[in-house]
Amino acid sequence: MSQLSLFNSDEYYQFPEELLEYTPHFLSEKEASRLEEKLLNETPWKQNTQKMYDKTVLTPRLTAWYGNNSKAYHLGGNEFSVNQWSPELLNLKLKIEKFSGYKFNSVLLNLYRDGNDSVAWHRDKDTELGKRPVIASVSLGQVRNFDFRNVEDHQRKYSLALKNGSLLIMKGDLQVNWEHRIAKSTKLMKPRINLTFRLIREL
Repeated sequence: MSQLSLFNSDEYYQFPEELLEYTPHFLSEKEASRLEEKLLNETPWKQNTQKMYDKTVLTPRLTAWYGNNSKAYHLGGNEFSVNQWSPELLNLKLKIEKFSGYKFNSVLLNLYRDGNDSVAWHRDKDTELGKRPVIASVSLGQVRNFDFRNVEDHQRKYSLALKNGSLLIMKGDLQVNWEHRIAKSTKLMKPRINLTFRLIREL
């Protein structure tokens, strides 16, 4: 596993690395760039809304769901329309399953168009994902920092730069004890696509 880097802390804390598996070059540069271009141009991207205190605001990124059925997913009380697997996404799912030994039945695509796009601190702890979900995350395009902080102690923070073509598998108690985010950036950023493969359970 690549070395995790500590940030914004005066002391050293050991991050429980058994909660992550990071493969920087899961896809070659050529494979990653080709897939990124195809997804940018052919994905039916949507911008959702979310509640922020008393206001409804646009989510600062574009998204799309793909999965095993074309009905809808219910996560966290929200309903999401689902697209049928494309050949490229299905092949990528099978490659990840063969590499990792884990099974998935859906993928959420997030498009971060530039440095203004982000996702706030959160945990993927929806009931439909189970108590200790395994989530496989593939990054395409612009390198962005993936930040973690401990739920009980926000001074325990870490950051991992997710490279083009990399695979990050989150597992174990990560979603119980740690939050994660992609922060906004004032630097000039090109588009980045993040694909998070999940196993959504029927309730």
